[in-house]
Amino acid sequence: MAIGVLAVQGDVREHARVLTELGADVVLVRRPREIDGLDGLVIPGGESTTMDKLTRAFDLAAPLQDAIAGGLPVYGSCAGMIMLADRVADPARDRQGDPQRTLGGIDMTVRRNAFGRQRESFEVTLDFTDVGDVPAVFIRAPLAEDVGDGVQVLARTPSDAPAQHPDGPTDPEVQDTAGRIVAVRSGKLLATSFHPEVTGERRIHDLFIRIIRGEA
Repeated sequence: MAIGVLAVQGDVREHARVLTELGADVVLVRRPREIDGLDGLVIPGGESTTMDKLTRAFDLAAPLQDAIAGGLPVYGSCAGMIMLADRVADPARDRQGDPQRTLGGIDMTVRRNAFGRQRESFEVTLDFTDVGDVPAVFIRAPLAEDVGDGVQVLARTPSDAPAQHPDGPTDPEVQDTAGRIVAVRSGKLLATSFHPEVTGERRIHDLFIRIIRGEA
């Protein structure tokens, strides 16, 4: 099984290591031709605005969108979740005032850095559908504010999630971190706002491999 990891920016090595441990042949994707023949693709955590710029600069954006539309299974973590979203509630803007772009594919609206800054990073245990209790690390993580009818919510933050730092987001809708959507699935597309590769958690990647094989 050949699984690509988008390698323009972000925690590429961590995802590649987990996938290799699970028996996949990992392809680092930096050029359009490296998408051909993939059974699946991982979009890692990192900076979604940088990923947006670099995928367009390397002529990857359109081929990736075509692959997603054509049914390529894709898993996005953190920034990867943003890249898979059809809508961004608070997009960054370039010098011309144009909003950042995504690859899209999942009918959802995401909010960037929804849980605060780097110093507001936290770890909780999630009840993840069909997986169980999952330790989840949130580092400047997004959340899904709303999802379409065809999108399955796989995990929400628990009721004991830490309260937002006073210097965190001022929007009252994101001050309370409990009950927020942090993992979703839409067909062959999977997204989490946390980083399972950081904790050594392999079950999310295993779920993704089972999605690729048609076993989940």
